[in-house]
Amino acid sequence: MIEIATERLILRDWRETDLPAWAAINADPEVREHLGPVWDEARSAASIAHYQEAYRRNGFGFWAVEQRDSGELIGLAGIDPVEPEVPFEGVEIGWRLARSAWGHGYASEAARVVLEFGFQTVGLDEILAITLAGNVRSQAVMRRIGMTHAADLDFDHRETPDGEVFRHVVYRKRR
Repeated sequence: MIEIATERLILRDWRETDLPAWAAINADPEVREHLGPVWDEARSAASIAHYQEAYRRNGFGFWAVEQRDSGELIGLAGIDPVEPEVPFEGVEIGWRLARSAWGHGYASEAARVVLEFGFQTVGLDEILAITLAGNVRSQAVMRRIGMTHAADLDFDHRETPDGEVFRHVVYRKRR
């Protein structure tokens, strides 16, 4: 069981009791703006199972993020292998927070300890971050945690053969 504490946050394994808050986060169109359609509760539950399985398989994954003072689940943060449709291999860092948690520095705080875990515990040499070109908030977090734009890795992706093309930007940090 993993638990990483920062000054204001705890990154930990998922619990059954996390589902209502996690489902509410994923049902918020503003949270999902750069991630695709909102999720229903079943999709949120399936994602928790997926995160738990990925951790068992890889020894790392996406953890629940809670505020230390309140114990409230405010989102997720972690690392995971890049998706198969991405035109390169690697491990990427990610985070997703409830809108009420935006603007408090929580994403940067969580991401810094995730980077440390990835480099020191997992032994990674490089960690990537991928987002849509228009997601300037996430790109700001990437820069704040010391990542640099890897323009040579930027790519276009289309969900379906006839669908819209989405430009993705990639940031990286090396150990």
